[in-house]
Amino acid sequence: MSIVITTAGDDVIVVAPAGEINGQTAPELQNKLLPLVRPGGKVLLDMSGVTYLSSAGLRLLLVFYRQIASNNGRIVLTGLSEMIADTMSNTGFLDFFEAYAHKEEGLAVLRRQDGLTG
Repeated sequence: MSIVITTAGDDVIVVAPAGEINGQTAPELQNKLLPLVRPGGKVLLDMSGVTYLSSAGLRLLLVFYRQIASNNGRIVLTGLSEMIADTMSNTGFLDFFEAYAHKEEGLAVLRRQDGLTG
């Protein structure tokens, strides 16, 4: 697994994991994600490079979501493969996240001052 962390402007952190997120790689990703949590923080998780998401990966996403939410921040997922989107939808995990097909859509949503998605 590789993990690239960049910023988009002054206020959005973009995290782009690539490869499988499973029981072996989830701790590494968690160690990269949790330090990014800050009050009012905005994180775009670009999942376009993720080829597999296990239950450990789902748990990690939920933990990260809860940390972000408890700090009045926002997280957006982009680039979910059909298989991963279906898995997240069928398990109810997708209900916690704003998800968009493309990174540009997610960035536009996060940059809106009013926080509205429509």
